[in-house]
Amino acid sequence: MTTLERLDVHALRSVITTFRDAVRDHAGGLNRLNVYPVPDGDTGTNMARTLEAVVAEMETADPDSLDATCDAISHGSLMGARGNSGVILSQILRGLASTLKDKTEGTGERVADALAAASVGAYQAVLKPIEGTILTVVRESADAAKSASADDASLVDVLRAAREAGRQALASTPDLLPVLKDAGVVDAGGAGYLLLLDSALHVVDGEPLPAPEDDPDGPTADQLEQVAHRAAAHDGEIDVSEQRYEVMYFLDLADERIDEFKSGWGAIGDSIVVVGGDGLWNCHVHTNDIGAAIEVALDLDGRPKQIRVTDLFEEVDDEHARREAELHGDVHVGTRAGAGLPPVTTAVVAVCSGDGLAELFSNLGVQGIVTGGQTLNPSTAELLDTVEHVNADQVVILPNNKNIIPVAEQVDALSSKRVSVVPTRTMPEALAALVVYDPEADADDNVTEMNDSVDAVRTGEVTQAVRSTNSDAGPIAEGDWMGIVKGDGIVAVDTELLLVVQQLLGQLIADDGELLTIITGVDADPAVTELIESWLADRHPDVQVEIHRGGQPLYPYLFGVE
Repeated sequence: MTTLERLDVHALRSVITTFRDAVRDHAGGLNRLNVYPVPDGDTGTNMARTLEAVVAEMETADPDSLDATCDAISHGSLMGARGNSGVILSQILRGLASTLKDKTEGTGERVADALAAASVGAYQAVLKPIEGTILTVVRESADAAKSASADDASLVDVLRAAREAGRQALASTPDLLPVLKDAGVVDAGGAGYLLLLDSALHVVDGEPLPAPEDDPDGPTADQLEQVAHRAAAHDGEIDVSEQRYEVMYFLDLADERIDEFKSGWGAIGDSIVVVGGDGLWNCHVHTNDIGAAIEVALDLDGRPKQIRVTDLFEEVDDEHARREAELHGDVHVGTRAGAGLPPVTTAVVAVCSGDGLAELFSNLGVQGIVTGGQTLNPSTAELLDTVEHVNADQVVILPNNKNIIPVAEQVDALSSKRVSVVPTRTMPEALAALVVYDPEADADDNVTEMNDSVDAVRTGEVTQAVRSTNSDAGPIAEGDWMGIVKGDGIVAVDTELLLVVQQLLGQLIADDGELLTIITGVDADPAVTELIESWLADRHPDVQVEIHRGGQPLYPYLFGVE
């Protein structure tokens, strides 16, 4: 192919699309570079999903208009950014787009200016910049590009200089962050950013893209545990292990007040990234105080919206595999809405994971089903889209997971319909709510009845530990089975699944329990299920038992007692 001398609108669009594809292909390897025991290291997945939003927005713009394309890249990256890495990436793309939009020719010098703007924007987005991260890689690659362009280098030579400096910076990240060296990895965000330069050189000069490793060796579980302790003890500002919640939202706030907002967040959390402008900001923080993270904005007359909260302590390595599978098309994540069903006064939209649960919910009258749950929280947009498609003007959402409740509560303000939320945290609570659901009653009456029914059910679940730790029920080793009761936490631990189930049910079934609902997951063993039934018949003969196939991942058994 002919080497391009300028990055015109068509080449720019090709670079962004190629970058999206490259990050998607490398997402699993980037995720495995994470060294923290929290999902802040879903770097590859978050960057890929951010780029999916950018490309989707870009495809709606006039393909021959540089202005329209750059505006789409900026807006798509702001609105589609996911996670800490996605928000920083969005600022890099916004810096590139805004600079290229103002230039008539995408020469080597102009691209160097754009990389410099991307670096400045990335640093400005982070309240407490840390070297040894993507910030360092972007800055050093931009500096090299500027130096090359000062010597009248061509576009391809500027890009090569930037990539070579970026590669050296990435290789040096473990020397700047001891936590990386402890785990034997480089910074994941920086590795993801280099794929942008690889993509640009692929489009400009036909250089082959780096192939993803078939089976990259990530840090072991023991290494992760050691790194967690070292990170917590490190006398610096890189520790995220003690902040429980990741809070993200869009914020309507006057530009002149954004520094006050950042300072307010700085007092209650870390991993703070704030990007945007012209009154609209995309904000990310790790904190132990969700309420305070929202109140900081309200105190400044700001309006937070599309709030997303993730409990970092509850997220596990299985989430990485699930999201990678989703990214590569191995898991269908979507919505089913009741268009074509008879109109009702009040429709129900429910979140669930597992085909069996989806079928069960449909049989109980749910008109809109959104796939999601513990390992895959749906977005506000997915919930809103389903709400808009059900055949009713009043809608009740059953989120069925505490991390999804804050997202569900944003839908009413965005929808043309009247939307209420019954804050169900488990699938058995949703079943209890649906038993009293009346599609011909208005939303207020349904919400009252559903809340009363949810309050009357006790729920528990069984899952497997992904790392060693301690609990009120005793020490937990990786691979142990855990019985968890909502409100009480971990109440049983053992290497044998059946023993954990028996201990859990022994606490869950009180003297007044009349009905036990068991929802079996995709990993439930029919032989174990039969043993559970036999044990219940012997120990609790007066309790009626209903067993439903749920097909949910990670949790072989969910229980509800009424």
